[in-house]
Amino acid sequence: MPNKRSGGGLSATQQAAKFLGVSVLAGAVAAGIALPAAGALGLAAKGSVEGFDEIPANLKRPPLSQRTTILDAKGGQIATVYSRDRTVVDLKNISPYMQKAIVAIEDSRFYEHGAIDLKGVLRALNRNAQSGGVAEGASTLTQQYVKNVFVEEAGDDPTKVAQATQQTVGRKVQELKYAIQVEEELGKKKILENYLNITFFGQQAYGVEAGSRRYFSKSAKDLTLPQAALLAGIVQSPTRYDPVNDPAEAIKRRNTVLQRMAEVGDISQQEADAGKKAPLGLKVSQPKNGCIVAVKGAGFFCDYVREVFLNDPVFGKTKEDRAKIWNQGGLTIRTTLDPQAQKSAQASIKEHVKQGDDVATAATIVEPGTGKILAMGQSRPYGIDNKQNETSINLSVDQRMGGGAGYQPGSTFKPIVAAAAIEGGMPATKQYPSPYEMDYPSPISACDGKNWVNQENSKLTNENESEVGPYGMKEATAKSVNTYYVELISDIGICPVTEMAAKMGVERADGGKLQQAPSIALGTQEMSPLTMANAYATFASRGMYCTPVAIESIAQQVGEKTKSLEVPKSTCSRAMSESTADTINTLLKGVVEDGTGTQAGLGSRPSAGKTGTTDFRFAAWFVGYTPNMAGAVWVGDPAHKRKMTNITIGGVWHEKVFGGEVPGPIWRDMMTGALDGKPAPEFNLVNIPDPPAPKPSKPADGDNGDSNGNNNGGATNGNNNGGNNNGGTDNGGNTTFPPPTFTFPPGFTQGNDNGGNNGNGGNGGFP
Repeated sequence: MPNKRSGGGLSATQQAAKFLGVSVLAGAVAAGIALPAAGALGLAAKGSVEGFDEIPANLKRPPLSQRTTILDAKGGQIATVYSRDRTVVDLKNISPYMQKAIVAIEDSRFYEHGAIDLKGVLRALNRNAQSGGVAEGASTLTQQYVKNVFVEEAGDDPTKVAQATQQTVGRKVQELKYAIQVEEELGKKKILENYLNITFFGQQAYGVEAGSRRYFSKSAKDLTLPQAALLAGIVQSPTRYDPVNDPAEAIKRRNTVLQRMAEVGDISQQEADAGKKAPLGLKVSQPKNGCIVAVKGAGFFCDYVREVFLNDPVFGKTKEDRAKIWNQGGLTIRTTLDPQAQKSAQASIKEHVKQGDDVATAATIVEPGTGKILAMGQSRPYGIDNKQNETSINLSVDQRMGGGAGYQPGSTFKPIVAAAAIEGGMPATKQYPSPYEMDYPSPISACDGKNWVNQENSKLTNENESEVGPYGMKEATAKSVNTYYVELISDIGICPVTEMAAKMGVERADGGKLQQAPSIALGTQEMSPLTMANAYATFASRGMYCTPVAIESIAQQVGEKTKSLEVPKSTCSRAMSESTADTINTLLKGVVEDGTGTQAGLGSRPSAGKTGTTDFRFAAWFVGYTPNMAGAVWVGDPAHKRKMTNITIGGVWHEKVFGGEVPGPIWRDMMTGALDGKPAPEFNLVNIPDPPAPKPSKPADGDNGDSNGNNNGGATNGNNNGGNNNGGTDNGGNTTFPPPTFTFPPGFTQGNDNGGNNGNGGNGGFP
């Protein structure tokens, strides 16, 4: 590098540039923006020289945006995502033909001149003055590289892109000064390498490696002479010379490049003529960008990973900071997704629920004790074609993470009530009269010293008239007896239940607070499958709740270096004692052995779980677990219009859908495959004696799934216009409901306006 004078004086190169600013810089500016008049040139030169020294000395070169690769837990690729499809490669991995072709057509004197090609400037100035327009440009390859750096830094902001490419004197002068700096710092070989990696080749391909793979499905190091000439020709106008959409124009441009290579001595005329006769030879690879092309049905999990990155402060203080890193890309994200579990989940979903069915299913598996999400899938694939029942809404997660407003979990919430009671000292042998029909007890204590009062004398019923107590907790849980659990929550109060739910990570899918009403015992407040699966994982891990995590590690490519990024870690805390969890595990093991969940049983492998069916059968659930995996399956209409009565699901007709009948087998098959080859540990069970002289009762023909209006009055979670279910019409589905057997007092139902992210509009209920 030339020596500088003491006191920060100009280097020899910079002094030469300033001299050019007086005598020739106007010509360079004119050649770039077509100012042929002599008067205009003089003014441009004066303004350019005065501002030249004021331009900051250092060109900021942000890392080039590249594709991000998302991997499963075993290292298999799930998807690639990018704002710009680019793979940065070293010059040694770029075909020599490509290097010669781009120099020949864009700047044949590249290795002979400095940052500014004086000879080229004068030639361009003369030709432009003669033509009265832009007949020839004078930007060197280095100047073009600098301009591309400005464009790269602008990102996807259209205003900044316009500023980076505007043809003004000021921008051209700035470009020239930075070109001088780049020439001094990098040298010709590195400038050429950077240029070939940054420039746009059309068809969403940035950089020569992406361009080569897009048009020829090969690496840039393997490009032939005609292929290299084609790519080099595209750079001047990627739209005009697009070989996919205009092959004739692309061939003409390719042949121009070949002839230019012969003229400058890079190839012989014979080689150029042979290359001109070659066909285009395209082997186009379609862009594979985003979660829509994820493998193993993992599109929604892929989207969840993106949401985690954009929302977690560990990746940046603001959402803008996080988005900038995401869009810059160059990340290799290793996730928690277990390929075996994911494959099994998707296979079970496909077997039991069809893409075109009136209803959908969503399923999630997590690992107890770690919070790792092992599988996530649904029957309606990731996409935007509504006619094909595609959706971009992740039915497994909360609204803030790309999901809908959730679904009432029904009786799958009852074990949380039981856990709160047992943790508070209630024996698991506790009996209640549990009549078929009863008034809601009143008053019932809530948080902050408040009471819930049954002002309207609201009633509830069990699923079948034959279900009449007294029942102990074990039998009431196996049969999912509604009146037992309402008597239980009236005894312990509402607040212990909401506090236990919070400890288990149970929250509403729409982000709202759990409401203080006894109907919470019957699962009336909308939740997501991920929330329920992770809550039940707390039982499986003997009372330890761990926040869900989807990312194991992230490596970021920055220039030629790779660094590791910090990732969110699961935070584990004790939600209940081991004794309480063991008692719940004993209760829920009975559900799959001889209760409403027998169709979900895993044979000799110990398992536990709970069924759930909501009012008017808008949703059905099975949430279950083994000591090493927990999973939740929901089935229903995401738009909450179709009741699951007299319905065909997966080719099978159902008069009424129960949680154990449709979600149960999905869960069974999903977990069987996911756990294949895995250890089969036992639960730590406790002895829960049967109550003396139990009263015989008819076996349940399904889950006491709160189908008699017990789940908050119908909670028509989409398009019911505020819950106009008053024995009349559901305005969302235009379906006539039978008159309810009870009413709710004011404030008892939830009345959420869930916003329609999942078709989930007003959540009304009976008045």
